Amino acid sequence: MARDDRTRHSPSGTGLPNLAEGAERVGRLVLTACEAFDNYPPGLPGRAIALAAKLPGGLLATMQLLRAEPMRRMPGGWGWMSKRPVPRDVMDSWFRPARTQRAIRRDLAKYTGSIPPRRELLETADRMRSFDRPVLVAWAIEDRLMPREHGRRLAELFPDARLVEIEDSYTLIPEDQPDALTRAIREFVRDTEIPSASSA
Repeated sequence: MARDDRTRHSPSGTGLPNLAEGAERVGRLVLTACEAFDNYPPGLPGRAIALAAKLPGGLLATMQLLRAEPMRRMPGGWGWMSKRPVPRDVMDSWFRPARTQRAIRRDLAKYTGSIPPRRELLETADRMRSFDRPVLVAWAIEDRLMPREHGRRLAELFPDARLVEIEDSYTLIPEDQPDALTRAIREFVRDTEIPSASSA
């Protein structure tokens, strides 16, 4: 199987990649504010979705509520995801599938109901120490959902990692500070080399 030498990026909200499977195909890794260690589901919004998924019709009701702008910007919910309002059409595209497709809500409910116990989450994080290729950890200093200390812990976890802390942003760095994030990724790619297939 051919190696994939492209830089792999784990965006906010998808959690950490499973580096135990297929890691030999990853040349570089970029992590931006994401679920880490035992912060899963993340913060109050994550726990609210998990609770809604346990109630009959809870997910559909939640997605209907999130059509209203005030609900989207409420403190403690999606209002803590970004410092600045995300364009309405962008947020609509995020929530519409779960609002209009039962299969999506079914999968979301299965996902929130399959969260491993805390000990297993921490053991999984610790296994990432074996990933020895370049890693960029880009974290928002003011993040209220993904603790700042988690970015620092992740950077210490990997043998070859750099940490870039981004100001004036909450969790959704690509929305709040796209230029700063782009600059950090470009510098990371410029300054690091992908190991050759023979050394992987």
